[in-house]
Amino acid sequence: MAEFLTKEDKRTHYCGTLTEADIGKTVSVMGWVQRQRDLGALIFIDLRDRTGLLQLAFDDTTPKTVFEKAFSCRAEYVVAVHGTVRARGEGAVNPNLPTGKVEVYVTEMKILSAAQTPPFEVSDSKKVKDETALKYRYIDLRRPELQKNIRMRHELARVAREYYYENGFMEIETPMMIKATPEGARDYLVPSRVHKGSFYALPQSPQIYKQLLMLSGFDRYIQLARCFRDEDLRADRQPEFTQIDLEMSFATQEDIMEMNEGFIVRAFRELMGIELETPMKRMTYAEAMERYGSDKPDTRFDMEIQNVSDVVADCGFGVFSGAVQGGGSVRAIVAKNAAATLTRKEIDKLTDHAKGIGAKGLAYIRWVDEAPAISFAKFLSDDEQKALIAALGLEKGDVALIVADKNRVVLPTLGALRNLLARKLDLIDPKKFNFLWITEFPFFEWNEETGAWDAMHHPFTMPMEECLPYLESDPGSVRAKAYDMVLNGTELLSGSIRITDWQLQEKMFNALGLTAEEIEKKFGFLVDAYKYGAPPHGGSGMGLDRLAMVMAGADSLRDVIAFPKVQNASELMSGCPAPAEPKALADLSIAVIDTENQ
Repeated sequence: MAEFLTKEDKRTHYCGTLTEADIGKTVSVMGWVQRQRDLGALIFIDLRDRTGLLQLAFDDTTPKTVFEKAFSCRAEYVVAVHGTVRARGEGAVNPNLPTGKVEVYVTEMKILSAAQTPPFEVSDSKKVKDETALKYRYIDLRRPELQKNIRMRHELARVAREYYYENGFMEIETPMMIKATPEGARDYLVPSRVHKGSFYALPQSPQIYKQLLMLSGFDRYIQLARCFRDEDLRADRQPEFTQIDLEMSFATQEDIMEMNEGFIVRAFRELMGIELETPMKRMTYAEAMERYGSDKPDTRFDMEIQNVSDVVADCGFGVFSGAVQGGGSVRAIVAKNAAATLTRKEIDKLTDHAKGIGAKGLAYIRWVDEAPAISFAKFLSDDEQKALIAALGLEKGDVALIVADKNRVVLPTLGALRNLLARKLDLIDPKKFNFLWITEFPFFEWNEETGAWDAMHHPFTMPMEECLPYLESDPGSVRAKAYDMVLNGTELLSGSIRITDWQLQEKMFNALGLTAEEIEKKFGFLVDAYKYGAPPHGGSGMGLDRLAMVMAGADSLRDVIAFPKVQNASELMSGCPAPAEPKALADLSIAVIDTENQ
């Protein structure tokens, strides 16, 4: 039978906070039983709460009823105890625990909740299948590692609010049910009971509303905003997430970047004891793609992409010469001293990976013996082979991987292979934090499926002034006042300076193929707002979850979110999403049709 807390049962300390300075104190602690050790006349219990472990001691001087309760305890029982802090016996000190030099001699005990045997042990050392851990997430969250990660996320939120408040930002909530507007991903739709056949959308970001706040004169806005995107999941993506969302009026791109740098510096100093250098390095989008094949490059290791198009443009290998003549390029990455690891079998796997990304194949040079093995040697003369090896700076023990095609295929393929090889060859220092600003993104990107130009960021981004003449004649050359903050190959922040001239905004909509009717229907209220005096402004959205993931050293966003979704966007613990009751659907005038079996 469970016992109950009374007003006299006041917790005085958390388990992980007691030290030698507390010896002799009478304390009350509460938590979960990690384990119980019965040594006959002596019982020890490791008690756990969110701060750590504490040893409880029971012996032949302990009141009999208390000793019997201790004897009955099993893993995950919830207990409250009262007793005296004392030094551990000689030879019983645990140097691996902050509380390892003390224990509590228990004189009173209440079993607040008896627990069934859990489906897995609450321990960081015991691996559990993801499906099981997520089904019993409330137990999984008791693990010290996840407790630490969730604390990190909480502390980041605290530091963010403190920092931005101190810099004059106001936290303003924006609506969670909004009008659907195109922002890149599918919207989650919410049907309206009152307005039959109409739907709200859950916000992919507070983009339009925070711009309207600038037009309303609030000057500096901040929000820890919940965002929703119906898109395929991966390790650093969830359908619902939180971003540190901000907007600043009368600010330049440099002002916004500097403000965000200040937050990052403070967060790393306060939460990790790490001093970061500022200003952070800058790199244009074009340079990042040329050197790393990615707009979020991991710069903790070298292996930059090399362009050897000039060397092979006129060679006898049609794959190379044809790519150059067709307006593409031939490029390579060189893995130094990797020939022993990158066997032919491993290179075949890399080739399959490259094909999966979109490349037609993967050429290679693998130098193990006196002469290098070249997969395309029969198509090149000796002089051409030597020229290529020299251009690549290839030495014995190295491996070069080469891709020839259009740049939109070559660069991302080599970028992906570069990251894959870095992990395989253990080239990444996990203790490094390399921050980088990527700037001057293309405004437009060509959509092969629709045969039209899309906005790479969103249609409210300001083009660079020198690019305005090319809006209609050459959209592919238009660069935007857009910027991303990248950390170790992860995009942490995306932002831009916004368009504030309503005529320019309409021109951008037209360039994206929107008709006047579509502009009025989707964005009429925003365009109208610009007509009543709009200050220059810009802002950003920083992924709170992603930042917490990187700072905590976690492998996935799941590890910093209390109740995450799995890859098919379901939550295994509660079983959502689930079918709705027929009456609820009828109230919304919604019918569910089984299209798969039609």
